[in-house]
Amino acid sequence: MRLLIVEDEKRLALSLAKGLTAEGYAVDVVHDGAEGLHRASEGAYDLVILDIMLPGMNGYRVCAALRAAGHDVPILMLTAKDGEYDEAEGLDTGADDYLTKPFSYVVLVARVKALLRRRGPAGGASPVHTVGDLKVDTGARRVFLAEDEITLTTKEFSVLEQLVMRSGEVVSKSDILEHVWDFAYDGDPNIVEVYISTLRRKLGPALIKTVRGAGYRLEARP
Repeated sequence: MRLLIVEDEKRLALSLAKGLTAEGYAVDVVHDGAEGLHRASEGAYDLVILDIMLPGMNGYRVCAALRAAGHDVPILMLTAKDGEYDEAEGLDTGADDYLTKPFSYVVLVARVKALLRRRGPAGGASPVHTVGDLKVDTGARRVFLAEDEITLTTKEFSVLEQLVMRSGEVVSKSDILEHVWDFAYDGDPNIVEVYISTLRRKLGPALIKTVRGAGYRLEARP
């Protein structure tokens, strides 16, 4: 399952992401409200952990905008504030649950699991993503090119998953490193290029474009 953390306290956000990744979730992190709204609107997330006090656009507005656009992804709101009014406002904008800082990490994980159970297997966006004749099933972790199934290693699939989840967008090398390897990874960053090269051999060179100085973009073959 994929989680999105929208939290401007970077140490907290990365700490939560590290812990939730260890729990078996795929986790993306952004640090401002506008980017959080964009990612939550475009990405296939099973749950959003959303701070209220965010730069650019606060969590109330992000939550309200998602609900107004018809997105029913579960939202767990975080805030340093305390009081019935704040909680009521968060829930009125469409949040599913509310957690006041400082909180126990164990409690947060329990709330996340409860919301995901409540959502059920039918919730969330489709795990199948199609880009031209490429089909990626992130639930079953299977890849098809036209009628042929392509066998990928775990890391190859994870790199491809990062690209297909943001199809048409430029995904930086650092984003791929952060989400596929580890927040503390200090090896050769060129490892990403090695996996991109392998994916191109298996899927064809035209699917993954290099955007010089920025990253990679997955797009349908002409």
